[in-house]
Amino acid sequence: MKKYIAITLILISSKSWSQISIGKTENSGIPVNNSVSVEFGNATGGSKGIVLPWVTSATAVVGTAPTPQPALGTIIFDSSVQKVMYRRILNNNTIWADLSAGAKTPASPSLPDTNTDDPSAKVLVGGTPATDTTRGVFVLADTNKAMILPRVSSISDIINPSAGMMVYVTGTANGTGTNSNQLAVFNGIEWSFWTQP
Repeated sequence: MKKYIAITLILISSKSWSQISIGKTENSGIPVNNSVSVEFGNATGGSKGIVLPWVTSATAVVGTAPTPQPALGTIIFDSSVQKVMYRRILNNNTIWADLSAGAKTPASPSLPDTNTDDPSAKVLVGGTPATDTTRGVFVLADTNKAMILPRVSSISDIINPSAGMMVYVTGTANGTGTNSNQLAVFNGIEWSFWTQP
């Protein structure tokens, strides 16, 4: 009996490294390679995206000391301006960059629910919960792994997108042009597209 208890305690208290895949049609549950911590959907032909956390405003996320600042790379949906924003450095200043630039602002803004959130609640992938202080809902703490966004051939494959949705367009027709291999974000009325030349 002591042997079983000891093995159980070792398994429970051991640190584990894992990779996650969500929404793949294959039953493997394993991402495409070892450089991936989280993979959403199949390599092609998806029809779903991920919906980013809605916040009342980007400035509310920043908070004041001693609250830790949002990590660089944090992505949110700012419901006060109906824009997808991400945290980055520009000219030695930390800013919220607008990923919805150029998109029309919805006439009637989408409203987040009024439920109160637990500010300390989060899902942590690849980190140590006891020591990780990164703020966020879904924190990828691996220093050598990346997340693969849901991939769609065209934004028209997503029947009813939600404000704050993000996908990677792999096809040659995004519904508004002929570009492929681009990031697409939805602000509740219109898609914005980002490519790297």
